[in-house]
Amino acid sequence: GENPSAVVIARPNITQPSSFGFGTLFAINDPLTVGPAPTSTLIGNAQGLYVSSSRDPAVFTTVMYADFAFTSGRFNGSSFSLISRSSSSDAIREFAIVGGRGAFRMAQGFALTQINFANMTTGDVILECNVFTGEGSHAWWRHFIDSTGGDHLVWSTKW
Repeated sequence: GENPSAVVIARPNITQPSSFGFGTLFAINDPLTVGPAPTSTLIGNAQGLYVSSSRDPAVFTTVMYADFAFTSGRFNGSSFSLISRSSSSDAIREFAIVGGRGAFRMAQGFALTQINFANMTTGDVILECNVFTGEGSHAWWRHFIDSTGGDHLVWSTKW
């Protein structure tokens, strides 16, 4: 689509039935907002890499690293990092939080994501993301969302 936030940066030198086949490497710079509407407040970006890791062309599976960096609000200048496997066959996907910067230094926790909207023709995907981090899995993130007037962390990607 136009103005992609996820792009292919490398492909394996093998013939495959899909352009998203096994071994394809993507770079992302996706917007983070407080809601799914196009007019929702932008609060940061998810930047990172993911690689297609399934040999089954019917199930798009990746291993992903992303840094969720905040550019406004209470956590401006802070970020948390996540890494995990993600499969298109999972309705809800779980990612491990493995650290961060600023307010999220030494963070541990998890993020649960689910597709809010997908249009594979245009390459637009919007994910709702609930993040739990901190000692005893206190929901630092939920407190931040409530203080901004939103009700979701939304992670949008465009191929």
